[in-house]
Amino acid sequence: RQRVMMQIVQELCKRPGLNKCGFDMPTIYIPNPNKPSRCVNQIEEVCRTIEKTINQTVQNTLNSLERDCELISEAITDKLSTDRQTTFDNRRARCKSCFLTLLGFSIPLALLALLVLGSMSQELLEMALGHQGTEALSLYLTPVVRIFDTLSGEQQLYGCGGLVLLSFLLLVIAHFSFRTHPTLSGKQKRQLQEKLEYVQDVIKTKKKKLYEEYLRQSVSDQDMDL
Repeated sequence: RQRVMMQIVQELCKRPGLNKCGFDMPTIYIPNPNKPSRCVNQIEEVCRTIEKTINQTVQNTLNSLERDCELISEAITDKLSTDRQTTFDNRRARCKSCFLTLLGFSIPLALLALLVLGSMSQELLEMALGHQGTEALSLYLTPVVRIFDTLSGEQQLYGCGGLVLLSFLLLVIAHFSFRTHPTLSGKQKRQLQEKLEYVQDVIKTKKKKLYEEYLRQSVSDQDMDL
């Protein structure tokens, strides 16, 4: 193959009129001072083309490195931000679930306390709670007792059943409200933060230095002065 290529180059050098199809193959050879040649040595032009291609490749690589750093930083920042929002939503869901659970248990407990305290005598209540405690309890329970007194026995039964059903529904809602989404652990967040700092502080700084070095090698001293 090399012999064929050399033969083609030699023939094109001797008879340029053969190259009528736009066959671009520069003439490259090592000059010999003892044997001058009438063929134009195009090795300098080829070297300039190679150098230009290398410079363009280096510049594209550095630009691609900067874009990749931006994409990585943006992805890590979005992931950390999403995790913070998820943590906040989970905390709010837990608070909501605890409130509904407390409310769901408080209704049957209040009914039970109302029945127990209603069946106790005044003297026994004063012995257990004291005079001030009994008055405070009467202050809160009197409106409820009056409402129940206005209802018939069947209505009171339905009312108690409705309150128990409401308590059950509140507990069910609290159970489903307690469902949370997975979040990052402390170790994972530290690792992501370290990667973000490494990209921002190390990779970008190194890319900047490489780009400056590339410019110093590519631009002449006269262009730098300008």
